Amino acid sequence: MVVFADRVEAGRLLAEQLEHLRGQNVVVLGLPRGGVPVAFEVAEALGVPLDVIVVRKLGVPFQPELAMGAIGEGGARVLDASVLAHTGVTDEELQTVEFRERAQLEERVSRFRKGRGRIDLTGRTALIVDDGIATGSTARVACEVARHLGAARVILAVPVAPAATVGDLPVADEVVCVSTPERFMAVGHHYRDFSPTSDEEVVVLLDAAERRVRASAAGPDCDIDVEIPLGTVALQGHLHLPEPAAAVVVFAHGSGSGRHSPRNRFVAAVLYEAGLGTLLLDLLTPEEELDRANVFDIALLADRLTAVTTWLGSRPDTASCRVGYFGASTGAGAALHAAAGAGAQIAAVVSRGGRPDLAGPRLADVRAPTLLIVGSADEAVLELNLRAQAMLRCPNQLEVVEGATHLFEEPGTLAEAANLAAGWFTRYLLPTGTDDTMGDS
Repeated sequence: MVVFADRVEAGRLLAEQLEHLRGQNVVVLGLPRGGVPVAFEVAEALGVPLDVIVVRKLGVPFQPELAMGAIGEGGARVLDASVLAHTGVTDEELQTVEFRERAQLEERVSRFRKGRGRIDLTGRTALIVDDGIATGSTARVACEVARHLGAARVILAVPVAPAATVGDLPVADEVVCVSTPERFMAVGHHYRDFSPTSDEEVVVLLDAAERRVRASAAGPDCDIDVEIPLGTVALQGHLHLPEPAAAVVVFAHGSGSGRHSPRNRFVAAVLYEAGLGTLLLDLLTPEEELDRANVFDIALLADRLTAVTTWLGSRPDTASCRVGYFGASTGAGAALHAAAGAGAQIAAVVSRGGRPDLAGPRLADVRAPTLLIVGSADEAVLELNLRAQAMLRCPNQLEVVEGATHLFEEPGTLAEAANLAAGWFTRYLLPTGTDDTMGDS
């Protein structure tokens, strides 16, 4: 049985099986919400536009779980004549249900698109992507709606689904699936990280995909994978710079996370929207991560952050950039340890759900303005942050995100943390920032 690390890995593996579509007139349509991170990876790999396909089931009035049809954008409506005939639903009852569901659909579309228009499917191949299917009912409806919206060809692609379901989807011209396990459980059982996808993450991914398409039309953009040689090892990272680049935020993640983490990528996208360059980074090699002691070797991680900062200073496109550190969990301890180093040229630090206490007595040597972000439900870490804040002598602030636990998985909490980080970094890193000194709080 294939078990995907997360939706990012699932999307990349799915994209490998869709290479035959490269160069064709394709629009990738993610099913919100969980299908969008998978669809984002597919669209990026194929170099094609990304959109969402929002559908709503029309349930029989006296048996709402039984679908008598479905609706989509642009007035799209598909009806099941046999269900309508069997249940005796009247035209008036159908209109009442459709009116209610249409309002729900438009509200969701408005939330996801934020004023962005729907990509026209007329004459194009609609590639519908979800993070997995069980019964296939939503996927069938999405395929029918896409065809109703003018798609010349409809392809359904998912990382995982039961073999029986994959073989019973005549509404799609082609079905592509990475894994069809004999013993299929719930979709989430085939992922190690199946964290909920928020509305905010959907919006950020759609924005990022739209920027990629615009940048591709305008010319090459600095949005590249990088390898950073450090003595006997080479670290892997992803560098994304706006034009022009005035600042770069280096990410130092904690245990079990990495440069491909959906949470890190989401925060990086928010920072990029604010005009900040980002370097998503793995501070340990895959072999080093196997030894748990390395994850808590704060001095080692801090030394590597310092070396990466020097590497940024050697590149023509980042040499003049101000540098900030964004640390999560143990990565926050490493970020503050590095920022406290002699001659450290770090302009700002943000810790999200971090362990600043792991920087120990070096906290008192940090000079970079530091923002600590903690979830109110992460009580043990909140207490550690309060103690660490008392040791800081630099401009600092503690922000508590109501209802958030350690990983900020609750709806809206990661977006709130990302916006707080963006505000802090723009204040201290960008030329328009005030770069003022504020008292401890």
